[in-house]
Amino acid sequence: MTEQERTHKSGFVNITGNPNVGKSTLMNHLVGERISIITSKAQTTRHRILGIVNTDDMQIVYSDTPGVLRPGYKLQQSMLHCSESALNDADVLLYVTDTVEKTDKHETFVRKVQQAKCPVLLIINKIDLIEQTALEALAEQWRGRLPEAEIIPVSALMKFNIERVRQRIVELLPDSPPYFEKDALTDRPARFFVTEIIREKILLYYQREVPYATEVVVEQFDELPDKIHIKTVIIVERETQKGIIIGHRGQALKKVGTMARKDMELFFGRKIFLEMFVKVEKDWRNRDSILKAFGYQLD
Repeated sequence: MTEQERTHKSGFVNITGNPNVGKSTLMNHLVGERISIITSKAQTTRHRILGIVNTDDMQIVYSDTPGVLRPGYKLQQSMLHCSESALNDADVLLYVTDTVEKTDKHETFVRKVQQAKCPVLLIINKIDLIEQTALEALAEQWRGRLPEAEIIPVSALMKFNIERVRQRIVELLPDSPPYFEKDALTDRPARFFVTEIIREKILLYYQREVPYATEVVVEQFDELPDKIHIKTVIIVERETQKGIIIGHRGQALKKVGTMARKDMELFFGRKIFLEMFVKVEKDWRNRDSILKAFGYQLD
């Protein structure tokens, strides 16, 4: 082992938990970049997304995972597979809960967390919404469920105690050379963040089932001297959903496109020319070939 390998720390820090407990908000604070989309709606994250933090003597590879859920269709089965796989390849596991959900939610998954071979940090988020005595009682319940875990209460929204989480992660990282190039921020290509930004705006703008029945595909991503030209297709399952996405005289789609374009210009630091179209692929969330084409793992 070289001198660099003896003094350099690297590791995978996987963030998992139920939907809407603040996993993506926590990850974005830890990474320092807006890697994961954040909305108040469940099933926002569909893939494992890596955010990489580098210093001269350390590399932390954070992994945000989909919220744990009971799958109702094949897309959700793929999302659950992502969450469960995060239990097996972590150097440090962050299991995120909050002050609202019960400790017995998704009992099967909690039992799998109990069997994790790596250090587990149990993050109780949203402590700004609970009294101290109630928080202490909740923490005691979790000690009974995950006795080997270290409990850290935080408020990701208020950025409270995030630094303590970061310090414990650094202390727990194994000695290792870096896994990625030292200038890497994520393992995802630029096209992926285009789809995530558009999907976030769809989640925020539309109601009911429509956002969950959509997928975004980038068909063209051309970097020109003064701008980036992007052409995307929003996939839906039914003609009625297509009509809702487009809206009266195209106003809904135009609004979503404007919001997405502004965020893309901030993200890429370039002017964006964005084209958006809508296409129907019936029952795509249950079709293996389409799910695989969209990058979802089904095994």
